[in-house]
Amino acid sequence: MALKTKREEFSLIPKIVNGGIAGIIGVTCVFPIDLVKTRLQNQQVGPNGQQLYTSMIDCFRKTFKSEGFFGMYRGSAVNILLITPEKAIKLAANDFFRHHLATEASHLPLKREMIAGGCAGFCQIIVTTPMELLKIQLQDAGRVVTQKTNGRISATTLALDLVKTRGIIGLYKGTGATMLRDVNFSIIYFPMFARLNALGPRKNDGSEEAVFWSSFLAGCAAGSTAAFVVNPIDVVKTRLQLLKKGVGEVSYSGILDAFQQIYHQEGINAFFKGAGCRMIVIAPLFGIAQTVYYFGIAEWLLGLKKGFFFQLLILCEVIVRVFYMN
Repeated sequence: MALKTKREEFSLIPKIVNGGIAGIIGVTCVFPIDLVKTRLQNQQVGPNGQQLYTSMIDCFRKTFKSEGFFGMYRGSAVNILLITPEKAIKLAANDFFRHHLATEASHLPLKREMIAGGCAGFCQIIVTTPMELLKIQLQDAGRVVTQKTNGRISATTLALDLVKTRGIIGLYKGTGATMLRDVNFSIIYFPMFARLNALGPRKNDGSEEAVFWSSFLAGCAAGSTAAFVVNPIDVVKTRLQLLKKGVGEVSYSGILDAFQQIYHQEGINAFFKGAGCRMIVIAPLFGIAQTVYYFGIAEWLLGLKKGFFFQLLILCEVIVRVFYMN
């Protein structure tokens, strides 16, 4: 079944700006859950079956107790900094490929939707790989410190050390696994989101756009589904990108080796470690991101649209004037 799309002039710059803003807002809201997900995925069962964290709640509790509120945002600075181009590329690239793959009759067959999504996922890895590499080290530092009592690291120190010892290519450790995860995620996510979003009620302004809560729910549903499906790849990627292992933890030579060792040593359930956390992270992250993306903040900033934000600005101006007059 082909999805009918609105054929209109494609403006890339506003979509890139909207994607960046959407990414910043989304990741700020869900980062603590992502930190818990990373620590659960990296933790390996000890020789006597011991584990530092027994569940998502246990990890939350222990992290907050030992590192405080700001410890829950360890690594957030580098993530927020790099999520701007990452989400900008991902969301704008998907729209770009969908626009150019649509037929003259404005139809987009499922196969072309999947191609557009996959291409968007591929485009983002130039930013996603170093972002994830740095984020994982910082997020997992608390767990490794607990086991090895090492000092803390910063994103700047880590990035400089990697560049000095391995060159710029050192920041791209785990590129293959990142590409495998992000391409497959986008192949599932974007077509599913588009179809779910098309089912929702439309705005009354004649734009044929879905109401904001419809986009939010569609993003949540599509994001959580895609996150669960690709979680095994995410576990492998996270393990491969971890530079400092805990006591007695195994190292891997590549994607296939990681899959084999994790399966033989920890069983099939290990591939779904942190799946609940990841779904809880991705659902609101993409729900919020898609909602903000469709709000059209960039169009308003660039003077291309006088919608909700224009009205909001007028309201703020009226309030200020009334306050000033009083």
